[in-house]
Amino acid sequence: MPINQGKEWTFNIVADEYERIRPGYPDELYKTLFAYAQLDASSCAMEVGIGGGQATLPVLKTGCALTAVEYGDQLAQLCREKFSDYPRFSVITGKFEDADLPEVAFELVYSASAFHWIPEEIGYPKAFHILKSCGVFARFANHPYQAKDNPVLFEEIQNAYAKYYYPYYKKQPGKLSEYTEEQAAARAAIADKYGFTDTRYVLFHRIRTLSAAEYRRLIGTYSDHITIEESIRERFFDAIEDAINRHGGSISIFDTIDLQMARKP
Repeated sequence: MPINQGKEWTFNIVADEYERIRPGYPDELYKTLFAYAQLDASSCAMEVGIGGGQATLPVLKTGCALTAVEYGDQLAQLCREKFSDYPRFSVITGKFEDADLPEVAFELVYSASAFHWIPEEIGYPKAFHILKSCGVFARFANHPYQAKDNPVLFEEIQNAYAKYYYPYYKKQPGKLSEYTEEQAAARAAIADKYGFTDTRYVLFHRIRTLSAAEYRRLIGTYSDHITIEESIRERFFDAIEDAINRHGGSISIFDTIDLQMARKP
């Protein structure tokens, strides 16, 4: 399974916009997670890569103590302020793989759209060691697929990528497809290699509709878009925003959210 490394710093430079425009996760996901990992005021949880706190409040509302690890100092501070009403919440600024964390200390270790930044052979064993016996590791992520309902708009957006994005990264355009159940199952099975048991996965689906300007703001928080040289990035974003405006002024995003859960024996 590929690991993304090298661009995790990018989210920190758009911390406020990231917090505002990135979507959260459906209520059904948390119901599923909390049925598997039952938390209360006596529990301790760890969030790996808190980002803008999109997946934090439902866990805090269980009454548990929550410690987050966040590489970006601006994101970390944003979340300290955002959740300042919760005295049992704290953030460690740094990488999860480098953080000095107590072993056998947590009932839940979870990560929302962040665990792919951590090398598998480091992240899974560390999560295992800091969990208590019967503790739960969970990872989930959103996989968007744009404009499935508007083939002409989809094609124009792909043309913009072919003109600006792929040449910048010296890549050949690839065939795009929606996230599949097979991919979710393969991601869930990784935990089995590191001693976890009772591995499960669940998929959730939703549709979001954004204006052209909102969509521009959203892709402006994507790590591989942020790192494009500014003049090229602006022309790239202009082309996408213009395409959306010429085809109705909004774009539908078809999200597949995968939740993987596993238990430490």
